[in-house]
Amino acid sequence: MSGEWSQKGDTSPGDRLRLVDATDGIVEGGIIPESASGQGVLLLADGSRFTGQLFGAKTWGEGELVFTTGMTGYQESLTDPSFAGQVLTFTYPLIGNYGIHAGTSESAGVWPRGVVVRHAMARPDHRDSISNLSDFLAFHSVPGIEAIDTRAITRRVREHGCVLCVFGPIEEEENLKQHLAQLSSPELEDLVDQVSINEAVIINEGATDNLGNPLPRIAAIDCGIKYNILRSLCCHFEVIWCPPNTTFSQVESYGVAALFCSNGPGDPAHPGKATMARNTLAEAVKANIPVMGICLGHQLLGLASGLQTYKMRYGHRGANQPCVDLENGRVWITSQNHGFAVADPENGMLAAHPSGACSPPGENLHGAQAKVRFVNANDRTVEGLDLVGRPVFTVQFHPEAAPGPHDAYPLFARFREVVDIHYGGMQ
Repeated sequence: MSGEWSQKGDTSPGDRLRLVDATDGIVEGGIIPESASGQGVLLLADGSRFTGQLFGAKTWGEGELVFTTGMTGYQESLTDPSFAGQVLTFTYPLIGNYGIHAGTSESAGVWPRGVVVRHAMARPDHRDSISNLSDFLAFHSVPGIEAIDTRAITRRVREHGCVLCVFGPIEEEENLKQHLAQLSSPELEDLVDQVSINEAVIINEGATDNLGNPLPRIAAIDCGIKYNILRSLCCHFEVIWCPPNTTFSQVESYGVAALFCSNGPGDPAHPGKATMARNTLAEAVKANIPVMGICLGHQLLGLASGLQTYKMRYGHRGANQPCVDLENGRVWITSQNHGFAVADPENGMLAAHPSGACSPPGENLHGAQAKVRFVNANDRTVEGLDLVGRPVFTVQFHPEAAPGPHDAYPLFARFREVVDIHYGGMQ
């Protein structure tokens, strides 16, 4: 699961559940396994081969090779459940230079199945660091490989698209080749099920605003939610953190005023828990309650609106993605992490992966028309939707910006405003 919580002793209204951080085990004195060392080899499914040095856990890395362009925020990226199933390459050459910090992770675990860097800093330089990168990965059983030409990897992925890969000790290269030949795409797995919670919990029960007025209650559907998204929602709402298979009848029984759907990994058209969340969103729209979706939640709303989703050539992963608000022409710099996109109703599938992977044509499950609100300034892909005549909107990016810029943070306030207007300010 991406998220866990703990609570000790008696609680009173307004108390918040403590979110279990990926660093807690290290802080509490957990045993850190010996890190890997020695020469390693990274093999790509297209035949490319790179040699480097192993670090992190003593196990093979495998998955879909992707890259992220952020210069900081590596701890937040490593603990972002949207990276589940992937081997994460950092384009910035020095990773781990300010160490690992207690209480700043975005979930309870580390989600990439492997990490590729140019240089993993063994001795971080920060007074608050509790661990180096290698020990942090080893503690969470995630392998890494450094001294890799990450620029060459990035150019290859940008030109030819994301590709499966495997890495491990160089003396095991033949076994690695055989394993790679049999490796299947992690997108065939129900990744949402792997990273989401299993039961609903109220995070900030009895929450009130500065004047003592109760905050509106919302259900936050967890498809791989980041902690800072939960914290941001708690500034405006009383939040029930819900599993992705929560039905709309269950949502109604919680007495919520609105529904939120989170980021998450994998193919939005997967028939597992992602589809369950999509159906719940469609029912909420039909019931005319306010809905906001981000990242995977945006894609699921797109599918529920009869639009197709498709795999992108290399996706958007980083903290500097420019998006244009078509309503006023403003450009926002945003934090993103996704490999799938919603097809443009007029221009189709832009920046598509060479595989052509996409969802089949679908029907509109709720009857409202989706209008494109945001597009990416670089490739013009869809970055946000508004549903015409409904209190519903989505964005492809991460408004809470952990890591990343804060241009889009006011979208949480926009959602609160949508809720207040919808209920006439009575919530």
